[in-house]
Amino acid sequence: MRILFIGDIVGKIGRRMLQEHLLELKRQHGAQVAIVNGENAAHGKGITEKIYKELLTAGADFITLGNHAFAKRDVYEFLDEDIRMVRPANFPEGAPGKGYGVVNVNGVKLLIMNLQGRSFMDAIDCPFRKADAILDAVDADEIFVDFHSETTSESLAMGHYLDGRVDAVVGTHTHVQTNDEQVLPEGTKYITDVGMTGFRDGILGIRKEEVIERFLHQLPVRHNVPEEGAGILSGVIIDTKTNKIDTIRIRE
Repeated sequence: MRILFIGDIVGKIGRRMLQEHLLELKRQHGAQVAIVNGENAAHGKGITEKIYKELLTAGADFITLGNHAFAKRDVYEFLDEDIRMVRPANFPEGAPGKGYGVVNVNGVKLLIMNLQGRSFMDAIDCPFRKADAILDAVDADEIFVDFHSETTSESLAMGHYLDGRVDAVVGTHTHVQTNDEQVLPEGTKYITDVGMTGFRDGILGIRKEEVIERFLHQLPVRHNVPEEGAGILSGVIIDTKTNKIDTIRIRE
C-alpha cells in the first residue's frame, strides 16, 4: 500500500495548499489513501465540522488530530459520530471521539492510530501502553501511527518501541520537517516530524514578528495566523510493499 501523509494543516493557507496540491500528489505518487493532520486547520488551533468536510473535499481520506483536538467546543459531539477523524487515543477515558480507526483500502484493513506524547505536553495517559492496548485489541493488515510529540527523544522512542509491530510511525506537532526519514531495523518506516502545511514565511505558520516579540519580552502576545501569503506543504509518501519512506515538500 502507498500511504500519503500531510503534516499539520495550519489555517486558511494550509487548507488552500491542500486544495491545490493533494489530488495531484495522490495521482503522482499512486497513493491509495491520503491522511492529513488537521488539528491546526481552524485558524491555527483546532478543527470544526465545516473544515473537516472541507479537508475531505480537498482529497483527504482520513484526518488525525493532536493536543488542540478539543480547542473548538462545537466539535465535541461531532467527534463522537461515525466520522473519518481521530484524536489522540491516550486522552483520558470519557474524552469525545476515538483514538483509532480502521479503513478498508482495496480489501486491505488499514489501522490508523493517533497518539500524543507527554514530554513538555499535557500529562495524559501513557502513549506507549495505549499503543499496546490498541494493537492487542484490533486486527488489521497494515498499521499507521501519527505520533503527536514535542521532543525528538520521545518520538524516536515510540518509533523503536513499535518497530516491527506497525508499518509506519510518523511525527507531527513541531511543524518542522526533520531529515531523518528511515526504515528502522525491524521494518517500520519512521520520521520524527513530517513538517507543516501553511504560511511559509513565518514561524510554525504564525507571523514571525509576534513570535519574536514573545521571546524578547516574555509577555503574552496574540498569535495571528495569516490568511494570505506564500505557502508550504510538507508530508511523506510511504510504500509498505517496497519498504520505503520519502519526504514531500512544496514551497510557493
